[in-house]
Order: sequence, then structure tokens, then C-alpha cells
Amino acid sequence: MPPPAFKCSQVLLFIHLQNMDFPCLWLQLLLPLVTALDFNYHHQEEMEAFLKTVAQNYSSITHLHSIGKSVKGRNLWVLVVGRSPKEHRIGIPEFKYVANMHGDETVGRELLLHLINHLVTSDGKDPEITNLINSTRIHIMPSMNPDGFEAVKKPDCYYSIGRENYNQYDLNRNFPDAFEYNNVSRQPETEAVMKWLNTETFVLSANLHGGALVASYPFDNGVQATGALYSRSLTPDDDVFQYLAHTYASRNPNMKKGDECKSKMNFPNGVTNGYSWYPLQGGMQDYNYIWAQCFEITLELSCCKYPREEKLPSFWNNNKASLIEYMKQVHLGIKGQVFDQNGNPLPHVIVEVQDRKHICPYRTNKYGEYYLLLLPGSYIINVTVPGHEPYLTKVIIPEKSQNFSALKKDILLPFQGQLDSIPASNPSCPMIPLYRNLPSHSAATKPSLFLFLVTLLHIFFKQSKM
Repeated sequence: MPPPAFKCSQVLLFIHLQNMDFPCLWLQLLLPLVTALDFNYHHQEEMEAFLKTVAQNYSSITHLHSIGKSVKGRNLWVLVVGRSPKEHRIGIPEFKYVANMHGDETVGRELLLHLINHLVTSDGKDPEITNLINSTRIHIMPSMNPDGFEAVKKPDCYYSIGRENYNQYDLNRNFPDAFEYNNVSRQPETEAVMKWLNTETFVLSANLHGGALVASYPFDNGVQATGALYSRSLTPDDDVFQYLAHTYASRNPNMKKGDECKSKMNFPNGVTNGYSWYPLQGGMQDYNYIWAQCFEITLELSCCKYPREEKLPSFWNNNKASLIEYMKQVHLGIKGQVFDQNGNPLPHVIVEVQDRKHICPYRTNKYGEYYLLLLPGSYIINVTVPGHEPYLTKVIIPEKSQNFSALKKDILLPFQGQLDSIPASNPSCPMIPLYRNLPSHSAATKPSLFLFLVTLLHIFFKQSKM
């Protein structure tokens, strides 16, 4: 919560006692700028007014922009917080939070507004927040589905008209899918987010939902090669994703219990693999990981999708520490730039950890930068340039890395001659089911009739999708 502003009557009393005759408004202008934000639901106009006030009052560390419009023409606002809010700076990772993609799941929308308020009013006062703003560019989208939010006329804990967008599409089933063809009409909100992901080098993200209390990590969909026959679907970075989900859940006193929503499933320590919970086609977190090189998890923040306003302060108190600690995880692992022998940064070069290759290889951005989220340990980094042998280098990420910074390791390639074979434009992977024809190489994913029947029963008894 921001520090309380002085009331005008208090200022007038002070003036009277000092026998001074200055207007109250003039004195108030001398007070620090404080953005008042109550614990109510803020509709589009109120939300816009708040965001514009923050952007005006804290213009040195914020940048407000719209990444597109909803079906009904409402702006999809994003507020950026950082020392260089209007542009990327080399070495500064990009982080994002997205909420309210289901219009009737409302807690995340309000939490992100209060997070914005907390960040801007704590800068320069709270060392942790100040360091976070110094070292990170933070993008916050309070509502991906403003039409859905405005369509809710009768709030309900389980389902309200407004979950989908105005065209009645579930936005969390509307993205390209790496496991099966998702032949749905791509919606304006989805297209705006996909375009946004192409314009920034996002490293870490979370999308905020409601209707359960759990931190869910990829994959949401799956095939045999990712472990689907064991009722799970794991990424090559499963250790990191489990750590990220535990980081959030362990700091939320109710989420970490795992059984707070009595009518829902129990989640040990408040964490689950998405596919293990229920398979989901066309989800946003899988899209982020596969095609945007961004690690994203899904945060279900409330048993009731649209709780009463008086409960909002407790949601903020329960999630504040988790929201802040999760943002800090963007500094896990290793980062740096790849250069040629003349010291020129090389874009679109594949940089991956040996033995955890992505189905769509992770590449350097236009500045030759790479960011790899990794836990402490020893790794072999594989740098691949077309027409050249892979360049391998060993890195050791210490148990206690530098605060608010990943381990920095620039890579100078020893190749002779010009590296003209690197494509001029980003050779991104086609948005088709990349995993569809991938054979299984793991004994853990070999099929059996028993496992197949168990999986069918598991899916049959799943609860309704969040």
C-alpha cells in the first residue's frame, strides 16, 4: 500500500496554527506524488485513468502503451517499469505479467494494478524493489480480455458470461499448438499478444487466472515423447519450471497447502504440471516457451473466479511476496552476447545447453544476446552457426549467484572468415505441431496398454477446465 496522503483539512489546520495564508492546493502540490488505488474492481475507464496517472507521475521509470485492441476496440494496455522503460537495454532481461485473459477471472487484474502501484511508490525507498527496477524491464498487462471483463453482469465463483472474448472464443485455447493442429479463428487479442512477443526479448513470464489455487507449469499439451502416457508432459527445462512454480507457491500461505479449494483437486505444495492436471490445446504458456523463448507458468490465484471486493486486500497480502520473488527469477542462469572474431554481435545464432535442446532452437536476438534460465550447476553451452562446427564451452553457475543478475558470459567465436551464412531475418520455426512426428527416445515414455488405459481413466475423471 502507498503511504497515506495528507488530508486537506490537516493541511489547513497546520496553516491555521502557523498563521499562514497559502492555498491548500499549493501545499498539496509540494507533497510527493502518491497514486491512490483502492481495493475495488476497476472497469476499463477507471483502469485506464489509473495507468495514465501512473505513467504521468512516474514518467522516468514507466511507459504506457497499447499492444492492440480487443474485438470491441478496447485498448490492451501494457505498463512498462524500468530504468529504460521505452526501449531494451543490452544485459537487462525482459519480464512480463499478463492477467484477465479469461474475463470472469478477476483477481489477477486487480493484483497487477496494486503491483504497479507498489513498484512505482517503492522505488528509491525499498532496496529490493529499487534493485529490481534497476536490473529488469518489467511489462505488466492487467487485462488481456477487457471485453470479457466488461461483459460480466452477474459475477459467479464458477462461470460467468465473459470468460471468452466478445466473439465467444476462449483466448487460452486460441494460440498455435506444438502438439496438434489448432484450427481456430485467431482472435485480435491473441494476435496482438503474438506480435508483442516478437517485438521483445521476453525471458520469464506468468499469466494470472482464477478458479483454483495452484502454480501450473508446461507443458499443457503433450505427446508420447514428452511423457503423455505417464499423464504428464515435461519440457527439457523441467527442473527450472518446477523451481519457478515452487518459488511462487511456497510464498503464498494458502497456495502452498495444496488443498485450500475443497471442491477441487489437491496439488502437493500448490504445484502441478499442466498436462497432469488436464490436457489443454492452444494454451498461451506452451506458445511462450516454444515460439517466444519465454518461460511462462500459469498462476491460479483464487478458488472463486470472481470473489467479492472485500476479499481483495487478503489476496494482495497473500500474493505480494510471491509476485515480487517470482520477478527476481528472471535473473537465474546465464546471459551474454555472441561475437564474431572482429567483435561484432551475431544475431540469430543458436545458443542452447547440450542435452536440453528445444524443439524450436533458442537463438540470439538482434543484439547477439542470449538468456538461458538455469539452476546452479555445470553445463556445456552449444553455439551453432550455419556452415560451421558447433562451438562448445563449459560454464559453472554457482550456488549463490550475483543478486539481480544472471552469470554473464560473452562468447567470442573463433571462426575464420566472414559469417555471411547467418540469415538476415530471424528464421523462426513454423507454427505447426512440431512434436507431432517426434519419436520417443525415453524408456519412461514407452507405451503400454496399461498406461494407455490409466491415462484414459485419468482424463475421463478430470474436473472441468479452469
